[in-house]
Amino acid sequence: MAARPPNYFNHNSQRPPLRPIHTTTHQFLRKLQQHVPNSTQLMGFLTLVISGGILLLLTGLTLTAIILGLIFFTPLILVSSPIWVPTGTLLFIAVSGFLSVCGFGASTFAAISWAYRYFKRSRIADTATHMKD
Repeated sequence: MAARPPNYFNHNSQRPPLRPIHTTTHQFLRKLQQHVPNSTQLMGFLTLVISGGILLLLTGLTLTAIILGLIFFTPLILVSSPIWVPTGTLLFIAVSGFLSVCGFGASTFAAISWAYRYFKRSRIADTATHMKD
């Protein structure tokens, strides 16, 4: 028979004594009284429960409104899609073009600003060098 591997988790070779299963009501209430939360903890817990319930209710109402909106407005969206698709495409192209122009303008401004500071700094250094000479 092979030897048992060492138990690295329990350094104590003896098991702790078992607690009695049956306790009297008086002992149970005494233990419970030691763990009673104070009024601040109780109010915090009640606030948490009430806020959570309200948020859960609002989430349910929002999801219900979204589903009902999709049910009622899907036929309207499908019937009017020949209008919405070209309008959406045109709007997408216009917005992406505007944002591209803004981005190119910002990068051009940054490059010109950097070049101005660079040449201004080098001219000051050249002037200082000429003054020494």
